[in-house]
Amino acid sequence: MTDPRARHQELVQDIEAHRHAYYAEDAPTVSDAEYDSLERELRELEARHPELATPESPTQTVGGAVATGFASVAHRERMMSLDNAFSVEDVEAWLARVEKEAGPQRIVCEPKIDGLSISLTYERGELVRGVTRGDGTTGEDVTANVLTIAGLPHRLAGEHVPGLVEIRGEVFLPVAAFEELNAGLLEEGKAPYANPRNTAAGSLRQKDPSVTATRPLAVTAYALGALDWAGTAPDPRASSQHGIYEVLASWGLPVTEHARVVTGVAEVEAYLADLEARRHAMIHEIDGAVLKVEDRAVQGRLGSTSRAPRWAIAYKFAPEEVHTTLLDIRVDVGRTGRVTPYGVMTPVTVAGSTVTYATLHNAHEVARKGVLIGDTVVLRKAGDVIPEIVGPVVAARTGAERAWTMPGECPSCGTPLAEQKEGDKDLRCPNSERCPAQIVDRIAFIGSRGALDVEVLGEKAAHALVESGVLANEAGLFDLSEEDLRRVPLFTYDVDEKLTRRQVEAGVEGRRAGDVSANGLKLLENLAGARSQPLWRVVVSLSIRHVGPTASRALATAFGSMDAIRAASEQDLAAVDGVGSVIAESVLQWFEVPWHAEIVDRWAAAGVRMEDERDESVVRTLEGLTVVATGSLEGFTRDSVKEAIISRGGKAAASVSKNTDYVVVGANAGSKAAKADQLGVPILDEAGFVRLLEVGPAAQAE
Repeated sequence: MTDPRARHQELVQDIEAHRHAYYAEDAPTVSDAEYDSLERELRELEARHPELATPESPTQTVGGAVATGFASVAHRERMMSLDNAFSVEDVEAWLARVEKEAGPQRIVCEPKIDGLSISLTYERGELVRGVTRGDGTTGEDVTANVLTIAGLPHRLAGEHVPGLVEIRGEVFLPVAAFEELNAGLLEEGKAPYANPRNTAAGSLRQKDPSVTATRPLAVTAYALGALDWAGTAPDPRASSQHGIYEVLASWGLPVTEHARVVTGVAEVEAYLADLEARRHAMIHEIDGAVLKVEDRAVQGRLGSTSRAPRWAIAYKFAPEEVHTTLLDIRVDVGRTGRVTPYGVMTPVTVAGSTVTYATLHNAHEVARKGVLIGDTVVLRKAGDVIPEIVGPVVAARTGAERAWTMPGECPSCGTPLAEQKEGDKDLRCPNSERCPAQIVDRIAFIGSRGALDVEVLGEKAAHALVESGVLANEAGLFDLSEEDLRRVPLFTYDVDEKLTRRQVEAGVEGRRAGDVSANGLKLLENLAGARSQPLWRVVVSLSIRHVGPTASRALATAFGSMDAIRAASEQDLAAVDGVGSVIAESVLQWFEVPWHAEIVDRWAAAGVRMEDERDESVVRTLEGLTVVATGSLEGFTRDSVKEAIISRGGKAAASVSKNTDYVVVGANAGSKAAKADQLGVPILDEAGFVRLLEVGPAAQAE
């Protein structure tokens, strides 16, 4: 029988990894349905075992926290997520809970736009900041990019303009604009974008606003955050949810024209059915509907959980299904050597986009689904980038179908495939040092936004560097020179530049065939900048199995340098909050491989940052103390609480024990406060915590 605590840890790690792929990389690794299934399992597990439900659990947090090159900005009022309803019965249960607490209510129904949440701050009517949702408390400052969105007013209109207001909305790429953008890319011989949602998110996170300006992004406003009328007469319409839309429109902001105020279950269900029937007629993609209590005073009484309001819910459309032909099953080799089969299908339109490929995960999954090459298959896709082959339509078989067999050798290097450990469902290529596919994937990953964020270093560049023989693996990446790039056709000019007579007379030196191109020079420039990235990003970039951004941050924070991580014992590694035994073993084994150690050594010799600098101005008031923080603190995010403790010499622990020195309790604290009281551990509120940080335990006690 599966140990509940072990399964809980596994689910948390999987969900956080999928969240990072979705929000930080704009490249989901599973379908919405698969992700929702993991979250539902986690909720059910925590319901059966309440001691596992910590404030840090994905069920209690907003999933958009990312670390990019943008500045972090705190929202004046938290941006919350929404709980999901996956059936009409779920909606009925939510309505019943609302009516039980507040009586019959009018409900506002509106489309759930599949885009990127944004918070727009206007001061005295002027747009001064645009911030992504992030973790709900802190987001990314994308103001320069937001200002390029057509149709978004830079100044509010109307009579009732507040002194300060946070306006919440959704940034999206209209479907027609997305199709036009992809058509242009195809004409240029470039790969098309996957879907409107991820294209919109990537566009809004461009470092160069002029690039964002070329993407026809749009925005729809739907809610208010912090609001200060500052002497201006409040608009009375803001007392109701639908009235907020009228207020937003009067200020010149775009709002949805598809919102309706309804009463009772029957009218709600009729709206949902009508909306789903019209989903592909919308200018934007939608993946469901949002239902909100109309009366804002009732909203206040109903309140919220740590992550979502109780007065609203998101109804998710069921994944769409179509039939198509499975033409072939091929395999792909990833950066950790995992060999993944995927289906190649007759292109088919589903959930508003054309699908040709779908993952099949592993050989066991192919056998479980019972699909044959040539089958008519059921394809399911819920508007996201990862479609799913549900299974075959057995009745449509003609006898010409054939079974697929997992190859015994790596398609990239010919090495026999093997399980990493007995019982693994995944087969891997063990030739990680010399397998071209793995090397290319690892190098491309280093350039990704979640790793060292090297803009020019994508899959195409990585392939060119390896194919030309310039890089044998990632060890030599930071030793690249202009001389090296002259051997890579992708990064050189293939013909002499034609100069005008006036340029020649002016002494302009033209580019010759074989000279390093502007893109090549930009790669070298970006690599130079990547050398100063923080330690946790360097750790992520090593592609150590199981070590994602969360574990990398934990390791960097706990040890401070690559040398300290390398020298740590398995016990020391496992003791770090957010690491554990599985990751500790993986880190230890990785550094034991000589060519792995060579990567780190060569990067260090090339000037890559291998140690986080300590701010000596921060007094180490918590030296040797163990502090546990639980619940929501107004002046801190989860990450900043940990940083505040660690930077002052303390240990930011996740659980309360007899070795805990202090427990800091915020709003919606869980069972940790009760356990602290039971063990006699001192409990501090936020003010006491701030005092402790400033003066230490002795002075704080006085």
